[in-house]
Amino acid sequence: MKTAIVTDSNSGIFEKEGRRLGVYVIPMPVIIEGKTFFEGRDLTHEEFYRCLLEHKEVSSSQPSPGDVMEIWNQVLASGYDEVVYIPMSSGLSGSCQTAHMLAEDYDGKVQVVNNHRISVTQRHSVQDALVLAEQGYTAKEIKEKLEQTAYESIIFVGVETLEYLKKGGRVTPAGAAMGALLNIKPLLIIEGERLDAYAKVRGTKNCKKRLLQEMKKRADEFHERGDEIRVGVAGSFVDQREHQEWMDMAREIFKGEDINYDPLTFSIGCHVGPGAFGMGISKKL
Repeated sequence: MKTAIVTDSNSGIFEKEGRRLGVYVIPMPVIIEGKTFFEGRDLTHEEFYRCLLEHKEVSSSQPSPGDVMEIWNQVLASGYDEVVYIPMSSGLSGSCQTAHMLAEDYDGKVQVVNNHRISVTQRHSVQDALVLAEQGYTAKEIKEKLEQTAYESIIFVGVETLEYLKKGGRVTPAGAAMGALLNIKPLLIIEGERLDAYAKVRGTKNCKKRLLQEMKKRADEFHERGDEIRVGVAGSFVDQREHQEWMDMAREIFKGEDINYDPLTFSIGCHVGPGAFGMGISKKL
């Protein structure tokens, strides 16, 4: 049984890297000033975050059912017997529910995974799926294993500005104004289905340090149980120097770990804005 792994670009994997890894990728659409672009295909992350800095009208969207089915059909026609599809968390988008409905027409050949992840932890799911497929697991078995360990992951995100959280209704205008005045940087947590506030920290540098402290605690908990972990770092940096500084801080805390860096994807970037920084860890299957 030959099994293909398909994901969307919310995983931080884009089409070019997907070809190298042997993963099929559906690029996520984003609408800028009324025009649709596709993540990693015709708009870079630097260009996207510059659009946010220029206060252009930006909104995220779901891939169309036609685009999703087209790639499934192409994969099945190219010699694969079945597909494991790993979209972003059902709690953060309706694209997972849509995929489940579409898969009903494929007689079990397409298995849609709802493993409640996005960004770097979604990438971790894809990596686990590739390993399981190489070991001979069927699409249904891979889906079951990924969903069983869905909540064995966590993401923290810090933001540079409250402007985009205010636009999304997660911070009141008064709260955003007070936060800017006092240089308050919220630390957000994504654990399973929800994006929630976790802490308020004075200053970007302190927020980064607090984020790393919290991630180290979670990593130590995994290690104490005897689990191996995957570690991912992400950011919405326009300036590459900020990207490098964040990576250096992460590597200092997580010495010996293989750390992957991804730009924060468009779907998250719309809500947190440029200058945001994040990190995720997952139990390694």
